[in-house]
Amino acid sequence: MTIPPGTHPTSPAREQSPPPRGRWRTLRALVTNWSALPVRTRVVALLVFLTAVALLLSGATAYALQRSGMARQVDDSLTRSVQEFRILAQEGIDPASGDPFSASDQLVFTAMQRTLPAEHEGMLGFQNGEISWTASSAVELRLESDPELVQWAADQSGAEGVAIQTITTAQTTYRAVAVPIHFDNDSAPSLMLLAYDFSAELGDVDSTFLTYGLVGFGVMIVVGVAGWLLVGRLLHPLRILQSTAAEISGTDLRRRVPVSGQDDVAELAETFNEMLDRLQGAFSSQRQLLDDVGHELRTPITIVQGHLELQDAEDAADVREVREIALDELDRMRLLVDDLVTLAKSGRPDFVSTAPTDVGTLTRDVLGKASPLGPRIWTLDHAADVTVSLDAQRITQAWLQLASNAVKYSEEGSKVSLGSQALSGSLRLWVRDQGIGIRPEDREGIFERFGRGSNSTRAEGSGLGLNIVTAIVQAHGGSVDVQSAPGIGSTFYIDLPLDGPADGLPDVTERGGADGGHAGQVGSPVSTATHPEDGAA
Repeated sequence: MTIPPGTHPTSPAREQSPPPRGRWRTLRALVTNWSALPVRTRVVALLVFLTAVALLLSGATAYALQRSGMARQVDDSLTRSVQEFRILAQEGIDPASGDPFSASDQLVFTAMQRTLPAEHEGMLGFQNGEISWTASSAVELRLESDPELVQWAADQSGAEGVAIQTITTAQTTYRAVAVPIHFDNDSAPSLMLLAYDFSAELGDVDSTFLTYGLVGFGVMIVVGVAGWLLVGRLLHPLRILQSTAAEISGTDLRRRVPVSGQDDVAELAETFNEMLDRLQGAFSSQRQLLDDVGHELRTPITIVQGHLELQDAEDAADVREVREIALDELDRMRLLVDDLVTLAKSGRPDFVSTAPTDVGTLTRDVLGKASPLGPRIWTLDHAADVTVSLDAQRITQAWLQLASNAVKYSEEGSKVSLGSQALSGSLRLWVRDQGIGIRPEDREGIFERFGRGSNSTRAEGSGLGLNIVTAIVQAHGGSVDVQSAPGIGSTFYIDLPLDGPADGLPDVTERGGADGGHAGQVGSPVSTATHPEDGAA
C-alpha cells in the first residue's frame, strides 16, 4: 500500500512595484535625522534592533522547525493508522462471525472501535459514498459537521489508492487520509476517513510562540533600559571630555579630563590631555616669547633710536661714537634673539636628538672648547667611562654656558674645573669655580628667564643663559642645581638619567691648562658633597 505525502497549498507570489519617489525622500530624511541623534540614543537603538533581529530570526527558525515537526508527527500518526487498518483487514477476525472480515462496512466499524483518536483528530466511516459510522461522543472533533470535508471523502470512495492530503474548508484546514475498502464478494464499497484539525494543531504552536513573542518584547525592553544605563556610563567620560573642551579657551588651558580605567575611552582622555599639554606649552612659549621680545628688545631699540636722533651728523667723532653704540646694541639684540629662539624651540619634541655618547670623550672635548673662554686654570676632575644616550650638541651647549658663567664671575688666574661621574641611577656633570659665589636668596631666581642675582652687574648678558641650561637638561629628563658660598665659589651640577649601570669607577685624567701656561691639576673624586675649594656645606 503506497501512501504518497500530502502537499500544502501555496499562494502565488505578489509582484512588488518600485517605491514611489516620495518614499526615497522619506528614507533620506530618516537617514539625516538618524545621524543627528545623540550617540547614546543611536547605540541603544541599534542594540535593541539587533536584539529584535536575533529574537526574530531564532523565533522564526524555531517556529518553522516546530511546524515542520508537527506536520511530520501528524503524517506519521495517519500512516500508522493506515498500516494498522491494513493489518486488521488482512489478519483480523470479525467479532460478529468469528471469521475473517468479508464485509467492508463491518471492517470499518471494528477499526473505528479499536482506534482512539488523538486530540484534534476525528474519524468517519462511509459506505456507498454516505456516512455509515461516526466516532463516539468522546471525540471532540466532529468531522460529520463539515459538509465540505464529507463531500471530499465521499468523492474518494471510488479511488484505488490511499493518499494523505491537506484539505481546506470554510471551517478549518485538515490533514486527512481516506482509506477505500472493497472485498471481492462485497458489493457495497466502504471508506474510512481519518483527519486532524491542522489549524488547531498549529494553534497550539502559535500560542507557544505568541508567549515567546511577549517574552522577547520584554527582553527588548530590559535590553533597552540596561543598554541606556550601561552606554550612558560608558559615554560619561566622553561627556566630561566634551564639557572640558567647551570650557577651554585661548586664555585658559589648565583644565584636564579626569582619567579612570584602562579602556579605549581612558586612552582617548589621556591623548586629549596630552594634546592640551602640548597646546598649553605652545601657547605659553608663544606668550613668553612675545613678552620677552617686548621686554628685552625695547631697550636696545630705544637706545639706538635715541642716539641716532641726538647725533650731530656734521660731527665725525659723534657719528663714530653713535655707530659703535648702535653696533654694540644690535650685537646684543642678535645674541638675545638667538637665546629666545633656543628657548622657543625647547618645547618642541625634536629639541633634543639623543644618541649613545661616550661621556668620557665628551667631557674632554667640552674642556678643550671651554679653555678659550678666559685665562683661567682649567682642570679636569673626572671623566666618566660610560656611554649614555643624550644629545651631545645640546649638552655641550649647556655645559659651555656654565663654564662661561664661571669665567664671568671669577677672577683671572683662578681655577675652573669640569668633570663627570656616574652615580646611582644618574650621570652627574659639573663646573666649579673659585668666583664670587651666589647668595642663598638668589639661587632660585638665577635659573628663571631673565633671572639675575645681586652680582649681575658684574658681567653682561641677557639673563637667559641658565634658563637655556635648564631647558636643555629638562628635555633630557634631568635636573640642574647649584651649591655655592659667597666669596668662595660655586659648583653647578647637571644630573641626567643613565640608560644602564656604570661600567666602573670614573677614570681620572690630567689635562693641561688651555692657555698653555698653566699646569694641569687632578682633582679628588667627586661625591654628593661639595669640594673643599667651594666652601659649601
